Amino acid sequence: MTTKEVADKLVDYCRTGRWDLAQEELYAADAVSIEMEGAQGFPQRVEGMEAIKAKGEQWNAMVEEFHGVEIEGPIVAGDHFTVSMSMDITMKGQPRKKDPEIALYKVKDGKIVSEQFFYPLG
Repeated sequence: MTTKEVADKLVDYCRTGRWDLAQEELYAADAVSIEMEGAQGFPQRVEGMEAIKAKGEQWNAMVEEFHGVEIEGPIVAGDHFTVSMSMDITMKGQPRKKDPEIALYKVKDGKIVSEQFFYPLG
């Protein structure tokens, strides 16, 4: 798949809440996931699909209710693409809020090899 095809498919999966299918189909086995420096509750960098899946499970355990997501993009440039997401979410022990973030992805040989997230801390 081209970077554009991977990007479009990822956005479709995210809009329909099929995060696990996106990871299974679109990610390389040795993909890397990078969080913001100073993010609470997550390591800044994990490598490999098992670690990325474990991070997703950890995030899911922190969620009380997921109300939806708004996504803009993708914007594709060469082997990279970005999307803007705003999650409408209630985390356990917190009030409902919208969490905006920018996600940057790199594609190699038709698979996502890295993802990096940018969002407000605090």
